[in-house]
Amino acid sequence: MALRAVLRRMTVLDRLIVLTLFAAAVGSLWLIGAGAGGQRVVVEQDGRVVFTAPLNQPRTVSIEGPLGETVLAIKNGQACILASPCPHKVCMGMGEVARSGELLACVPNRLLVRIEGQDQERGRDYDLISR
Repeated sequence: MALRAVLRRMTVLDRLIVLTLFAAAVGSLWLIGAGAGGQRVVVEQDGRVVFTAPLNQPRTVSIEGPLGETVLAIKNGQACILASPCPHKVCMGMGEVARSGELLACVPNRLLVRIEGQDQERGRDYDLISR
């Protein structure tokens, strides 16, 4: 009922603006999902690279940190943190990453898991923040 009243009061230009904004929102979601696939996993601790592996080789790795051992799993072209000694387990809840530029972070254990791909190899990073 309220929607009908709003639609009756809208002009053609109002409807065109709403339709354009909706199309832009759907288009931006499509662009986010169309990111370049990752080639390898890079794990950093305190700014130093401690582990690197290709995403296409399944494995489970334990990485020692200040709080204890963090378990990283690589399978089906994706990486995720299976176990961590941090108190809130936020890093485990971040899910799986597979696209170039995506990150997982375990701040209490000082670990940063980064996915790199073709773009990083050629020096075309997204920006300083995602690097």
